[in-house]
Amino acid sequence: MKLYYSKGACSLSPHIVMHEAGLEHTAILASTKTHQLEDGTDYYTINPLGYVPLLELVDGTRLTEGPAIVQYLADLVPEKHLVPANGTIERYKLQARLNFIGTELHKGSSPLFNPATPAEYKTVVAEKLLSRYAYVDKMLAGKDYVMGSHFTVADAYLFTVSNWTTPLKLDISGLANLVAFRARMAARPGVQAAMKAEGLI
Repeated sequence: MKLYYSKGACSLSPHIVMHEAGLEHTAILASTKTHQLEDGTDYYTINPLGYVPLLELVDGTRLTEGPAIVQYLADLVPEKHLVPANGTIERYKLQARLNFIGTELHKGSSPLFNPATPAEYKTVVAEKLLSRYAYVDKMLAGKDYVMGSHFTVADAYLFTVSNWTTPLKLDISGLANLVAFRARMAARPGVQAAMKAEGLI
């Protein structure tokens, strides 16, 4: 399998899952700025939308959208318990968490990365985003991970997106549960392997 990624982008989430799952893969850097691969290939010829992640299977099938990719990868190795079983209420709860992270935190961060966003609007966006992280902090109370005591793909996504609070200068230091979660995640070998592969540590 091939995973197209950009350093530190949302593609870090499936990259982490790849390592946590122990799946053989080739990671291919696809710049979200130049939209070119390192060999000069136009990334738009691979993904017409130009963004990452994109997973290419051995048969050439291509899958986009991080929450779908991480569930696909997890379902390849059910013995790892990276997702609850399909059809269970716990699986739908996981999907709800992935959806929340994707819409409220991931896309909620987008205006702050855009230099064209007016400063006054960035202030509004930052306040809303911090309120969402405060919700996550409460959600993590008494838990090691998003779904409880066991690591799932939702943790890879939350860790990835919450990494952006540093370059965005969002102060989450007062959110003790989230800070503890991030430290727990950073210590996982699979997380470290993915971050090393992307040159982030």
